[in-house]
Amino acid sequence: MSATPETPRSPSRPTVTEREARQVAEAAREQDWRKPSFAKELFLGRFRLDLVHPHPLPAREDAERGEEFLAKLRDFCETRIDGALIDREARIPDEVVTGLKELGAFGMKIDTKYGGLGLTQVYYNKALALVGSASPAIGALLSAHQSIGVPQPLKMFGSQEQKDTFLPRCARTDISAFLLTEPDVGSDPARLATTAVPDDEGSYVLDGVKLWTTNGVVADLLVVMARVPKSEGHRGGITAFVVEADSEGVTVENRNAFMGLRGLENGVTRFHRVRVPAAHRIGEEGQGLKIALTTLNTGRLSLPAMCVGAGKWCLKIAREWSAAREQWGKPVALHEAVGSKIAFIAATTFALEAVLDLSSQMADENRNDIRIEAALAKLYGSEMAWLMADELVQIRGGRGFETADSLRERGERAVPAEQILRDLRINRIFEGSTEIMHLLIAREAVDAHLSVAGDLIDPGKPLGDKARAGANAGVFYAKWLPRLVAGPGQLPGTYGEFKHGTDLSPHLRYVERASRRLARSTFYAMSRWQGRMETKQGFLGRIVDIGAELFAMSAACVRAELLRTRGENGREAYQLADAFCRQSRVRVEELFDRLWTNTDDIDRKVVKGVLSGTYTWLEQGVVDPSGDGPWIADAAPGPSTHENRHRPIR
Repeated sequence: MSATPETPRSPSRPTVTEREARQVAEAAREQDWRKPSFAKELFLGRFRLDLVHPHPLPAREDAERGEEFLAKLRDFCETRIDGALIDREARIPDEVVTGLKELGAFGMKIDTKYGGLGLTQVYYNKALALVGSASPAIGALLSAHQSIGVPQPLKMFGSQEQKDTFLPRCARTDISAFLLTEPDVGSDPARLATTAVPDDEGSYVLDGVKLWTTNGVVADLLVVMARVPKSEGHRGGITAFVVEADSEGVTVENRNAFMGLRGLENGVTRFHRVRVPAAHRIGEEGQGLKIALTTLNTGRLSLPAMCVGAGKWCLKIAREWSAAREQWGKPVALHEAVGSKIAFIAATTFALEAVLDLSSQMADENRNDIRIEAALAKLYGSEMAWLMADELVQIRGGRGFETADSLRERGERAVPAEQILRDLRINRIFEGSTEIMHLLIAREAVDAHLSVAGDLIDPGKPLGDKARAGANAGVFYAKWLPRLVAGPGQLPGTYGEFKHGTDLSPHLRYVERASRRLARSTFYAMSRWQGRMETKQGFLGRIVDIGAELFAMSAACVRAELLRTRGENGREAYQLADAFCRQSRVRVEELFDRLWTNTDDIDRKVVKGVLSGTYTWLEQGVVDPSGDGPWIADAAPGPSTHENRHRPIR
């Protein structure tokens, strides 16, 4: 197809202010906290250990069903998946995808009544960790299909007719994708340009371009976020639709290539006058962002699942290599400079698995609100897994930088250390970058404050609203602040049930004290900066990072006690939890120090200088190998001028 003079392209990108963009994001949030949240309480200075201890466990039948599938999946991974081939050829073989479909891997989270396996979140994540260790690209394929693709939003918001129509297809035959991002829209959905215009025949007509559509190249079904114009009979707003990928007017214009995850079927998808039945709309008009964010509350857990798998592999390779490699008369593991890296990998892998399993089991039980826990798991997992992979490359030395194929060709074990570093890097960007996760979690963490004092610090609110907010805030803080002065973390015998050989109780007492200190710091910052608090992204990021460490410490201790009571390597688990907590406490203290002693102000001045061209002289003396072209590709609506790269797998 080609563009014609009669159909000129004209950009329709909405123009929004920063305040309007924030209002759109705020409207998409879940406004209420109907269930308790361990992490939310942690940020408020209340260490509610009772919400996570004793550690919740899956039902016996769920565990049996999950273990049975994991055994089949392990055999498939060992006999049918060649991760090196996938990385080398940048494609998952069709027969591997077909085999996964036959195994039921595309229906792990789909209810058995729709033909799925009905696995719990715990076992779904274990499966992703397993298959992701064989090939991270396959882990991403399965995760994008089930965690954010068609199955999850339909499970939570779809009509019964939609579930009956689409879920059986997703369970066995069809691949799905989630399309939100656009060439000029990332984490700012207020600027979403793809439109869905109602017509007179009870349908919507989609026009627009979507970027980085994971699974989009091979997908059969798409979840598409588009803006419905407000009109008579239509409330409008960003809305979610299920779209058949082979619909007329849908064109996959490019299959994108990346540093890592080279088998990823990720592309650019254009919609030109694509007709979508109203029956394929998920939820009501204007609910699209809320559906997306709610879906991600548990969907984000798939990413730390694969980070846990990566940590386990890093530990295995570090152990085997460091025992075999000798320098200066002894294995390199026994040299402290290397040994500290191995200890970090071991302790952090234990903690990441503790965070993942605890969050996943709470998601399965549905008795806690885990939106912050899942976000922390994603944030912490992606950052720590990247650090572990980087340390593995350092431990391996030159061999860590060398490709597996090169190692094999010269007769050594083909260890893909450099590949895992490439593959893990995207996790700090996927499904909410680290920077966006900091802001998202910070917003939820201070929700209680904004609920009572938000109008007080909002410069746009009239004096009457500020007066009422002041009265409400006075009542809230009169009760809350005194509780931050003292707590059980100051009593030597508290949490004594966590002392069995190795004593973990001091770490839990530290978490309790640090939680109150964190809450005091947040309150002081709000008092100091008031309405400017939202601009202090460096401060907010450190607040969130402290909370993530405290959550991980709590999860590690609770998991160690669970393993002890079940007779599953309890002594060793206590040792790992102790090591992790000691490492974590060092990081927490540094973060607390950096709340108030940092370079944020001078950094802002330097940034202004960079943008104004003050330092262009510093850029002299190099050549720029970048190619020509715009920074952001044209995404104006209109017919496609590209060959359709859509490649369904059957």
